[in-house]
Amino acid sequence: MGDDRPIGMFDSGFGGLTVARALIDLVPSEHLIYLGDTGRYPYGSRPLEEVRSFALEIARWLVEEHDVKLIVVACNTASAAGLEALRASLPVPVVGVIDPGLRAAAKVTANRRVGVIGTVGTISSGAYQRAVEEMDGTTPGAAGQGEDSFFELHLAACPGFVEFVERGETSSDQVTVLAERLLAPLGEAGVDTLLLGCTHYPFLARTIGEVMGRDVVLVSSADETAFEVRSVLTSRGIERSTGGSGMYRFYSSGDVEWFRKVGTRLFGEELGQVGQVDWADRRTTSKGHDTP
Repeated sequence: MGDDRPIGMFDSGFGGLTVARALIDLVPSEHLIYLGDTGRYPYGSRPLEEVRSFALEIARWLVEEHDVKLIVVACNTASAAGLEALRASLPVPVVGVIDPGLRAAAKVTANRRVGVIGTVGTISSGAYQRAVEEMDGTTPGAAGQGEDSFFELHLAACPGFVEFVERGETSSDQVTVLAERLLAPLGEAGVDTLLLGCTHYPFLARTIGEVMGRDVVLVSSADETAFEVRSVLTSRGIERSTGGSGMYRFYSSGDVEWFRKVGTRLFGEELGQVGQVDWADRRTTSKGHDTP
C-alpha cells in the first residue's frame, strides 16, 4: 500500500543539500526532513567517536520526533564514523554516501587512478580503503576480479573547504589558492577521476575543476546516493502511496536565519523557513522524563 512517512536526512551543515536536491529531483513525491547540524560543525576535525554519537543522536531524533521511514547520512564523515552503528541500532534502513560515490567513480575512471578528497576525519578513517576492498567486482573497474581489476586510490584531506562553504564563500581567490595547494598531489598522481568525498565539495566544483583541469572528471556521490535511496524504497515497498509533490522541512541546530539565507542561495527557494533544534534542551528534557 506504500508508506507516506518522510525520509530523514542529515549533515553537519549545508553539504547534504546536494544530496537532498538530487533526491527531490529523482523522487519528487517523497516527503523529506533535513537537519543541518550547524551548531556542532565542522565534523571533519572531530574524533570519530564524537561524530558517531552525534549521528546516533540525530538519527534517533528523526525516528522518534518525525517517524521517518528511512535515513540518509548525507555526510561523508558521519558515514565513515557511524553508518554501521546506525544500521545496527535503528528500526529503519540507513543509506550512506561512501559506497555510492565509489561505485560512480569506478564507472568513470579510464586509467584506474581515482582521487578522493574529504575532511581529515573521513580520509583518516580508512572508510574508502575498506569500501574498495569490499567491492564485489560487479562495477566496471572495481576491485574483486583479480589484480588487474583493482583501481588505485589516491586520497587527500582538504581542511578548510567545508568552512568556506559554510560561510557561503565558494569562488574566492582564497579558495583557489587553497585548492591549488591541497590538490597538487592528486595532479601529480595522474588521477583521471576525482571523487568529491564530502557533500559540501560540489559547491566548490567550479574551482576544483579549474585547478584539476579538463581531463579530470569530478564525481559527486549525490546522484548515486539518490538512486540507492530509490532502490531501497522500491525493494522494501515503502514508496509514498500517492503522487504529487512531497513536503520538505529543514532544521538547523545553529543560527537558523543564517542557515536559511545561505541554504536558500545554495539550494533554492524551496528551502523556505528553517526550524530550530536545541540539543542541550532536548537532553535536559529527556533526563527529566527519565527521572522517577
